[in-house]
This record gives sequence, structure tokens and C-alpha cells, in this order.
Amino acid sequence: MDKTIVSLPMYDWPEVQTYNDQFYKELRTSFSDQGFSAPAALNRAISPMDQWLDDNLLLSQTCGLPYKTQLKDKVFLVGTPAYGINCGAGSYFSVIVVHQDASIDTLDELKGLTFAYNDKGSQSGYAALLYTLCSIGNAEDFSSSFETGSHRKSIQDVATGRADFAAIDALSWELALRHEPAAKKLRVIATSEPTPTLPFITARRSRKEIDKLHMAVVDAMVALREETREALLLIGFSPLKERDYDVIETRLNIVRRTFDMVRGI
Repeated sequence: MDKTIVSLPMYDWPEVQTYNDQFYKELRTSFSDQGFSAPAALNRAISPMDQWLDDNLLLSQTCGLPYKTQLKDKVFLVGTPAYGINCGAGSYFSVIVVHQDASIDTLDELKGLTFAYNDKGSQSGYAALLYTLCSIGNAEDFSSSFETGSHRKSIQDVATGRADFAAIDALSWELALRHEPAAKKLRVIATSEPTPTLPFITARRSRKEIDKLHMAVVDAMVALREETREALLLIGFSPLKERDYDVIETRLNIVRRTFDMVRGI
């Protein structure tokens, strides 16, 4: 039985799962062309962290924050996808959103309000938001915050008034504008500074194998139908290095000096 794991968990919304499956169909062909055995389907059964730490991991996508803080010595970077989100190739940013009817137009007006975040281990939904708020004097003076479990739920909670604001990564925001009605009730008041986007990783293996995996992803992206590429907003695959993600750790250290609430990450 093949124990190899391939997953694409980070943007696998129900509305685009069919397209991720089509992407994987091309990936599986490319893996075979490069000499790799791959499972019949994407793994959607095992939790992402368990997948990322599995010695049988062939390919997955993780967030930049856990990559730098928990995974960098346990996995290897295959490359970084580029998305059609009006940002540099291999980079992304977060949008800070409020309810469309809220009398809030600047970051400074967020003081004392409640924010929702998807997960404390999220670069785009948590660390990037706190780093952005570091530009505000006394930014630590927020009334409360709570975890929602996903960007989509954060959007819904701001739309219903349970939270006053949230940070949503630019790709999730674009997916929400296409597929989540609650997004129509929100507006963007600011964006975070860009960082490298969510990397594709593999279990520790030889440099030659990693190069082959990188080429397999490139070949699969080239083979995609335009409809699939557009649905997933994929425009390319960047050969970023682990050091390119150092900016995430640098900004996290600034955040930790400012906010007591991030001691758990």
C-alpha cells in the first residue's frame, strides 16, 4: 500500500475542490514523469500538521509562519506558488476588513475593538495583522480577540458583528468575493506588507529529488486548463529559498516585543 502523502490543504474551499483535484491529476502525471510514485488522490483525511511532519510527505502546502517556527528543520522547500492577486511573484499580503457600515476608515480607529483571527499559527490572519497594528501607538489596547478556525469564518463573524475586524490573506479574500456572500458586507481599510506566500514543501530528501519535484510542479501548472488555473488563481511557481522567509521571523519578533498575546506561537 502506497503511504505517500500529497495534499493542498490551504485553499481547498468546497467550491474549488474540483479544480484542486484537476491540479492534482496533472501533478500526479508530472510526478510519474519525474520518477515518483504518488497516491491516487489528494489526502484530505489527515490534519495538515500531521501531514507536514510525515516522512512520507511528497508534496503539500503550508503557511509561512509554521514553516519558519516549526517545520524548517524537518521539511524542505520545493517552491512558492505565484497567484494573481496584484502582488510580486511568490508574494502575498493580507487585507484588513471591517463591516461595510462601520464608521472605521483607518487603522488607528481599530483601537479598543475586537478582532477575529483564523488561527494563532497563521501568518496572514494573525501575525501579519499584529505586525500591521504595531504601527499604531498603544496598539496592544484592544478589548478582545478570538479564534475562528478559518479565514472564511472570520469573514462571516465580521459580517454578523461578532467581531469588528479581521485580516484575511489576499487569495482567501479573492475566493471569498467569488464564493462567500458574507464578503459582500465587508470593505477593506488597509493591507499588510507583503511576505513570501505559502510554500510547497516535501519531507527531507536529496537536492536532486527536490529539483525534480520543483520541475514536476512547474510542468503540472503549465498543463492546467485555463479554467482551472483561473479558478485557483495560479500564475506560476517561484524558486524561493528558505532564507526568503526570514522576514516572517523578523516581523514576528517585533510583534512578540509588542504584544503579550502572541506568546503561544
